[in-house]
Formats: sequence, structure tokens, C-alpha cells
Amino acid sequence: MTELPGDFVQQLQAVLGADLHSDTASLQAQAGDNSWREQLPALVACPRSLEQVQAIVRLCHAWRVPLVPRGAGTGTTGAAVPSPGSVALVMTRMDRILDIRPADRCAVVQPGVLNGSLQQALRPHGLFWAPDPSSFESCSIGGNLATNAGGPRAVRYGTTRDNVLGLKAIDGRGELIVCGGPWTKDATGYDLTHLLVGSEGTLAVIVEATLKLHPLPAARAGLRAFYRDAEAAAAAVARIMAQPVVPTVCEFLDARSLQLLRGNGAAVPEAGAMLLLDVEGDEDSLPTLLGAVGSACEGEGLLEMDVATDGVARERLWAARRALSPALKTIAPGKINEDVVVPVSQMPALVAGVQALSARFALPIVTFGHAGNGNLHVNILYHPDDAGQNARAQAALPEVFALVLALDGTLSGEHGIGLAKRDFMPAAFNPATLALMRAIKHAFDPAGILNPGKLLPPG
Repeated sequence: MTELPGDFVQQLQAVLGADLHSDTASLQAQAGDNSWREQLPALVACPRSLEQVQAIVRLCHAWRVPLVPRGAGTGTTGAAVPSPGSVALVMTRMDRILDIRPADRCAVVQPGVLNGSLQQALRPHGLFWAPDPSSFESCSIGGNLATNAGGPRAVRYGTTRDNVLGLKAIDGRGELIVCGGPWTKDATGYDLTHLLVGSEGTLAVIVEATLKLHPLPAARAGLRAFYRDAEAAAAAVARIMAQPVVPTVCEFLDARSLQLLRGNGAAVPEAGAMLLLDVEGDEDSLPTLLGAVGSACEGEGLLEMDVATDGVARERLWAARRALSPALKTIAPGKINEDVVVPVSQMPALVAGVQALSARFALPIVTFGHAGNGNLHVNILYHPDDAGQNARAQAALPEVFALVLALDGTLSGEHGIGLAKRDFMPAAFNPATLALMRAIKHAFDPAGILNPGKLLPPG
């Protein structure tokens, strides 16, 4: 492990006291994320205030020590994995909800607040924050901001970037950046707020966020539609998204997903694909809204459709979707989960192409996800202790990305780039665009200390 200069460590100790850790257990606890990558940091810093973060960044800038911001570690791309010889900046102790402003439909929070904790605090006010990644109970708001997290509700409410009004952040020199605020309309200068969201801690360390809130819906209904094949389901998604009533959720499951669910006891009929939808409204308007979405589901290839308006029935509809990710472990313990995006019209080609890759590499690949956004999760399943399967899984991954880009898609919809997709960025962007991204990185972080090696490939 890289040794850091003694004077630097002493100065950092003076800032943090007992919140600076170098013991093995602390280093190991911050070594990885929800991917297979791991790297021990040299030190773990757990600030409790904006001022401490600012002092830490200034020290790292002066001594040219890498600094890797971390939240709850639920990311899947290695974006929060420490660099060799780095300080892991763990933001989980900055976990206060500073203000809830129902009249302005916004909340001001520190980055260590958990998504699920925020939702609970907002419920008595009749409000919620829209981003709902599958790890919402354990992921932090700071992590949601860093990766521009999404979730099923993004089809109606957008991703994290669409639900942030303002930020306070510390750049790579230790300077405080204040952008945006508790307003929903702004034509003042460059939009630094939305530039920082999704930047994976490479530009600045977010220390406070003003979040856009929505009123809780008065009524909801669920709908489940089964189709002959992926083409028919994708055509239905196009019809659904073309009519005026936007569903809150529009999820797609391929034939292999449905087969897996049936194997695990779920009451799912034989079909080539399934759409799972939610519709929101009030008690009077909900039947009309549900009817509009249901009518759009009808068409060539529809096999059957179920509607549920009460809470228990809706819960049954969603049980299959929630059971899917855990069920993947029954196929193989290893999983490469990529959150690619293609135009909705290209979803059948993506599903067909992925299944061709599955046959070619002799590995199961399961595809499901957020159809209304064209954001599908491609899950390559393998046994990590089988050298052949491991090698084939790693060889299949670039083929998935090549397929997505050929279909006019992009590398990530909600997980981010991190280390997992960094080397594929030159295939997704031309040299001039990558050069501009590097210039932006240098402007925010001239010494290159903030989360080095992530998001952008060397160049």
C-alpha cells in the first residue's frame, strides 16, 4: 500500500481527529462498491461538515494526494472504488435533512442522507423525491447525485438530474461552488448544477443539495401485459409513450426473465415479453387514465392483460419484478449488469442481438428494465470460479456495448461510467467531445486529485 507523507497525515489528523482512520477494518470497509472491483485506500476520512470537506480537499490539492468521494457504496461501476494511495472521503456522516419546504416543494439535504430515509421524512408532508433506484433503502442522496441515478419512476419524473434544483460543492482546489437554489426556473449563467450531477465526484465534492419534490399521488393502478415477442412489446411501448397519458412506470421483461420467474414459482404465463406499468391520478380521473394506457397496450401480439386498482393487487403485480434480480442468482453467482439505453424502437433489435450474443458466448443473458426510457438492464450471468465462463463474460461485454452504439444508443442510463465503462467512452464520443470533457475536468480540478481515473479514459 502506498505510504502518504507524514506531514500530510498529521495535517489531515488535525482537521479530522478521531474521524481519520488507518486501521485495516476501516480500509477494507471502503475498498469496494457493488461491483467486483476492490482497492484499499491509504486512509479513510469521515468529515462531518462542509468546512472539514473544504480543508481536506485543500490539503489533498496541496500535497497532490488522490481523493475519492464515497457514499453508501451501492454503485455498480467501480466509480467509488479508491485509487491506489488515495484518501477515501466517506460522506455518510453528513446525513442531516437541513430543511423541508413544502410551500416551495423542495428539501435541502446533506449527501449522506439515505434515499429511503428522505422518503420517510417527506411522507407526512404529502411529498416525495422522484428518483427510486432499486437500492433506495440503502443508497445515499450523494451517490444518487454522483451517478445521476434513476429507477422505474424516471419514465414520468426523470432521473436525479431532473429533480435537483441547486448544489453546494467543493472543487478540486477546495473552493466552494454555489449553484442553483430553491426555484424551478433559472436562465442565469451556465448550468453548473446539472453538470455536477452525474460527474461521479470527478469535478467537485457535493456537500449540500436542494431537491425538487412532488406531491404523493392520490390514487394508483397497476397493469400487466403479456406479448407474443419483444417486437410486439416494443411496439406497445411506442404507442404508450406517444399518447397523452404518461405512465409513472413502464417496465419490460424478456422471455428469459419470465422463464426465470416461472421457475421460481411466480404466477407468470408463457409469453415472449411482458410490460409492467403503473398509472397515477386522483380517484375520479384514474379510470380514464388507466383506460388510455390500457388501450395503447392493445395491438398486434398482445396475449393477455391484467389490471389492478387496489393496493394488494398492485403489490402482487410488482412481486414478480422485485423477485427478478434475486432470482438471477439461481442461474449463476456472477453477474455483469449493464444499464444501456437505446431508442424505444430499437428495443427488439437489442433484445435479439443480446440473445445472439448469449448463444455465441454460451452464457445466459437476461434483459429487463425501464422500457419507457429505452433503458434496459443486460445481465450477463456466469460462474466467477470457472475460468472459461469468466473469460467469455468479459469478452461478451464489449460486444454488448458495440451492439448498443450501433443501434444509436448510449452506454449508461442510470449507473454511470466509473471504471466499468471508461474504456468504451472513445467509442461513444468523438475526440473533440472527449477533449472538451477533459478541459472541463481540468478547470474544476487542475491537479487531477478528485476521483482520478474514473469516467474519462486516459488521453
